[in-house]
Amino acid sequence: MDMSFSADLEPFRQEVRSFFANDYPQDILEKVRGGHSLTTPEVRKAEMALGAKGWLASAWPQEFGGPGWSIEEQYIFDEELERAGAPTVTPMGVIYVGPVIFNFGSDAQKEKWLGPTRSGEMGWAQGYSEPGSGSDLASLQFSAVRDGDEFVLNGTKIWTSAAQHADWIFLLARTSKGERKQQGISFVCCEMTRKGVTLVPIIGIDGKHYLNQVVFEDVRVPVDYMIGEEGKGWEYSTYLLGNERTSYARIGAKRKMLSDLKEIAKAAPMGGNEALYDDEVFKLKIADTEMRVDGLETTVLRILSSVAEGGSPGNEASTVKILATETHQRITELMVEACGRAAQIGSPDCASPDWSQDALTSYAPPSVSAYFAGRAQSIYGGTNEIQKNIIAKRVLGL
Repeated sequence: MDMSFSADLEPFRQEVRSFFANDYPQDILEKVRGGHSLTTPEVRKAEMALGAKGWLASAWPQEFGGPGWSIEEQYIFDEELERAGAPTVTPMGVIYVGPVIFNFGSDAQKEKWLGPTRSGEMGWAQGYSEPGSGSDLASLQFSAVRDGDEFVLNGTKIWTSAAQHADWIFLLARTSKGERKQQGISFVCCEMTRKGVTLVPIIGIDGKHYLNQVVFEDVRVPVDYMIGEEGKGWEYSTYLLGNERTSYARIGAKRKMLSDLKEIAKAAPMGGNEALYDDEVFKLKIADTEMRVDGLETTVLRILSSVAEGGSPGNEASTVKILATETHQRITELMVEACGRAAQIGSPDCASPDWSQDALTSYAPPSVSAYFAGRAQSIYGGTNEIQKNIIAKRVLGL
């Protein structure tokens, strides 16, 4: 397999790199590099900067307002975004629900939702997980009961990422009961400001607000807020989850983290004039982790190659979810190990690291924050155990 990119793509890479260096909001970059959380206006500002360039919906076809990039161009864009330290594009809109809308939605739904989602003006949340359901998504109890030309929504969604920034939420809701749990589930959208919708923040162990519980009490939405056919929500969600699991890879971000890890290790004293980076055992750990990133990238490129030939991520995308999760956790473990005692000092809300002035103290808090946040990766989006079952049953046929 040829892992190299064509030289013809180099001008495109330089264009993207120049945009982040010169035209992208630099205050956003500084805040993210410093380990600070973005406010809702800042999230909108960051995404609208990409939307104004026509780059937010980077994987959308031109037919629906996307740039129409090749798989290689999309990959390079993601690399450069992560290399610049820009915030990850909130995936719930342009990566998850957008393709569901333009593949299965009505013309009216496309007109209503695609434009503002593509521009970054409209934020989305994903209402899948429920209290007590674990990774058994099909066991959901959230209900959407038809009442004339409306659905009445009742139930609770939990672990809802970025819902505090969202204008809309797309939901899996049970509209009827079938012989199998996967039957009778529909794909419904709702404004976060609808009467009866209550958002309850969930604060992480690092003190940051990533997650939420969202409670729906007799929330009424028009029937035409349902995407596609009633009872086919499971089919649409399966399509969405393939895109979700490949989006976890974030190769550029992991290479940036490895670069930072090496700088931390060079600043970490080992005694005498030696630093942790000079320790052969630690260098082997870094080398092993670099190979894991290489392996992850190869896997992603194989899947994307299939997509470029007209396929879809499919069940094989579960391998990306597992590899990406374990690799991220390994990198953050090494970062905390390299920071040593400095990892116990300070708060996650810290200054941008300055390698020339007390690098460990400045970089330790965001390293610890990344470590804690990364623990959840092997649970959300379908646990690693669930992913292994998918691979065993649906890929290997065991």
